Amino acid sequence: MTELITGIGELTTHDDSGERRHDAALVIGDGRILWIGPAAHAPAADRQTDVGGRAVLPGWVDTHTHLVFGGDRSSEFEARMTGQAYAAGGINTTVAATRAASETELVATARSLRHEAETQGTTFLETKTGYGLDVESEARSARAAAQVADVVTFLGAHIVPTGIDRRDYLELVTGPMLAAVLPSVQFIDAFCEQGAFDVEETREVLLAGRAAGLGLRVHGNQLGFSGGVRLAAELGAHSVDHCNYLEPADIDALAASTTVATLLPACDLSTRQPFPPARRLLDAGVSIALATNCNPGTSYTTSMPFCVATAVLQMGLTVGEAVWAATRGAARSLGRDQGADAVGSLVVGGRADLQVLNAPSISHLAYRPGVPLTAGVWKQGVRTTLGG
Repeated sequence: MTELITGIGELTTHDDSGERRHDAALVIGDGRILWIGPAAHAPAADRQTDVGGRAVLPGWVDTHTHLVFGGDRSSEFEARMTGQAYAAGGINTTVAATRAASETELVATARSLRHEAETQGTTFLETKTGYGLDVESEARSARAAAQVADVVTFLGAHIVPTGIDRRDYLELVTGPMLAAVLPSVQFIDAFCEQGAFDVEETREVLLAGRAAGLGLRVHGNQLGFSGGVRLAAELGAHSVDHCNYLEPADIDALAASTTVATLLPACDLSTRQPFPPARRLLDAGVSIALATNCNPGTSYTTSMPFCVATAVLQMGLTVGEAVWAATRGAARSLGRDQGADAVGSLVVGGRADLQVLNAPSISHLAYRPGVPLTAGVWKQGVRTTLGG
């Protein structure tokens, strides 16, 4: 079954031209983009959908989420809003609740959040473990994540849980825990931050993951100059996430590497951290991505449109730059921006992951912040929602 999509007011493909097209159409079939070109020259298809002058763009690629968890931390959020500083140790609250949850319960929560994300245009999603922090609970979390997410990251090195020696825990993360999650994960991550893990501990964890065949990701420089950004660049990590506190040498290291800086604006609002210097990163030639960091403690949102709007209104990005960072830039941070399995762009032969906005242009994502604009979503060519 092929489908011709016409009536496109503005088409953003994120192909190498970087142009927004007008009077364009596209044909999808078998989960792929089969044709893109002028609407007047569109070939016949089994079915035709007229989107009525709306904007079409790639589906969001959310590359930093923590969807597998139990419990609630709304009281912690309220305390932060009255001036209490965020500290990494709050994660222990979620660890206790996650350990108490069944795998069925963890899957149900994650699926609900993924559905919520998809209704807002997200078509490809990464999630992490990191709230189990013992071998059995991390393995259960990894299995649950693999049932819901497109990509799973092992984050045993989130914090050192209460009741265990630090060195003993690192040996657990790099040994039995890593072995237990390995069938379900593609990446390894570590929280390189005060209150979590220092640079050398993070290096130990990442190198163990690399030796096991996993790609590298890093939580770095969220709460201070932790050294995580430069370590990520040194090791060639796919992504370093947060990047709130950067020295010129950090930016230079990223610019000289292939590591993507993944920025998490919703988290910065919730924790009242300074926003990352997005404009400086781009001007230095660093590839950036945007992600929600959906988690129960510091960023309980699945809304990529909210992150895009915040990046434009608060971080100095243009609408086009923010949308690119939330689609193709994010795909780059997963190594999925090229080839037949690429996401985050609309190109002939690529996956038919796309969204339609109830607006004539992507500019409305920031022009009308907070307004639900998702009119339709196609995931691998299958239409999942279509509004008026």
